[in-house]
Amino acid sequence: AVRFANGRLQRPDSLRFTVYRNRDTAHPRKKHRRILVSQTERLCYVGHNFGSEVMKCNSLCRYFVGVLDKNSGQMEVYNAEIFNMQPLLSGGRLWLWNERWVLCSPGCTGCFNVCFCLVQMDLCIEAFGTSKQKRALSSRRMNAVGNDVVSTAVTKAAANVIDAKGVTALMQDMAQDDVQNISAFLPPCHEDADRPEHVYKFEDILSPAEYEALRVPAAALANITAEEVAKRAEERSHSSFVLEELKFLPTEEKSRDHKARCLWFLDTLIKFSRLKVIKKKHPMGPECPHIISRKLMKNFTSLTYNDGSIQNLISASMKAKITAYVIALALHINNFQIDLTVLQNDMKLSESRILDIAKALRLRVSKAKGVPGLENDQNHKLGTLSLPLPMQKAPEGQRKRKKMN
Repeated sequence: AVRFANGRLQRPDSLRFTVYRNRDTAHPRKKHRRILVSQTERLCYVGHNFGSEVMKCNSLCRYFVGVLDKNSGQMEVYNAEIFNMQPLLSGGRLWLWNERWVLCSPGCTGCFNVCFCLVQMDLCIEAFGTSKQKRALSSRRMNAVGNDVVSTAVTKAAANVIDAKGVTALMQDMAQDDVQNISAFLPPCHEDADRPEHVYKFEDILSPAEYEALRVPAAALANITAEEVAKRAEERSHSSFVLEELKFLPTEEKSRDHKARCLWFLDTLIKFSRLKVIKKKHPMGPECPHIISRKLMKNFTSLTYNDGSIQNLISASMKAKITAYVIALALHINNFQIDLTVLQNDMKLSESRILDIAKALRLRVSKAKGVPGLENDQNHKLGTLSLPLPMQKAPEGQRKRKKMN
């Protein structure tokens, strides 16, 4: 089933459609990709069932087409998809070239052989084509000329922006875009909060159902003794941040249980961030609740295709997201002031990386002396969440270049 983005056609019965399918039938995702092409007297139309512009209705519900046999009175039902047909204003055509879908038009330099065939086809239409084909050719060429005019205008406008704003300001805008890219992986921030604990709400980090599921696995931490803490420190079975906080568990039962649950989940996040490719169904072990395993796989991994199967990968962006959630949870655990250097060592990050994430979280960073016995205990960075929140700044990863005379 199709629909046209720019309106209804007067004579839809006169259209003929061509369907192209992906050649990679072994790929579990690509084998379902389809491209639908049609052409009228004035325009070419293309629709596809993949990519960022695909219609969401196909994923929300299923569509069927019934074919009725008038003789027998029986109907056969087939699965169907809705294609949103977009007009191709460039006047080009879709070709499968070198296992890639390309949209080329006469005069492009990217695929000479295909474009040469297009030019020869247009010459044949001019000499021997029907009046309908000639009208379509004329319309395509007019659209191509229009695109050239638009491209020239855009180029001129871009030059005017550079002259007016300057290269330095544009570079600052690009750096600000880097901040926005990091912000896409941060917990929801409530800038209008009246208290620090409401800036990054605890419910946005752990839902009530997930928090309840942590009661059983965190019981061992809630009942831990000082001797067991020292033994686990020797075995390094927990991260340094968690081991240090276990020394100061509250005596009140409810507060002690709450902190133990938070520490167990934070320690699990840190251990999960050290993985590369998730191959096991329960990567954090059978003691990890199912709802927590599902949260880790769904929210902190990205899908990748390798060796004929789909795998879950902890990419650099996903590790940045885990780091942001670790920092937000650590703020709730330690009264909204944390030692960033300890978390940096636990998560095996560079100092610049964790400072960029901390500043994107709107933390105020200061220098302080760390816990004795830890690496670089004289030069630690503290992160504090306080109101009012500081303004976001661009990352300091790019150094200024020296001016050349």
